[in-house]
Amino acid sequence: MCLQGDLGAGKTTFVQGMAQGWGSLDGVTSPTFILVNEYRRPDGALLFHMDAYRLDSPVAALELDIDRMLTKGALVVEWPQRVGWALPAEQLRVTMEDVAEEQRHIEFRAKGARYDGLLEELQHTLFGVAG
Repeated sequence: MCLQGDLGAGKTTFVQGMAQGWGSLDGVTSPTFILVNEYRRPDGALLFHMDAYRLDSPVAALELDIDRMLTKGALVVEWPQRVGWALPAEQLRVTMEDVAEEQRHIEFRAKGARYDGLLEELQHTLFGVAG
């Protein structure tokens, strides 16, 4: 999942809610300075939370071993435009935009059949309608 939005748009807060609903055993914090946090679920599943904002070169991105993370669990990337070339073409992209201090506009876009299905399921769950 790729999360786009300006500083303070709520990307990390979004991941906090997502990880809680996923059943994370670990508290979610911003990975801005350490680049990647790893969260665990009781069944052993892993969720990787990357903040690419401070990545300054393709070499730095390669050193994070994105492919390994994708084989071990789910990956959520804040600032995906900084490492887009290293991410799979198929993805779920979430764009967040400030509307007011306590209000955000969130747009979900799917790329690929798997994510088309996930987005349709989300629409049905949230709104009772299919895409």
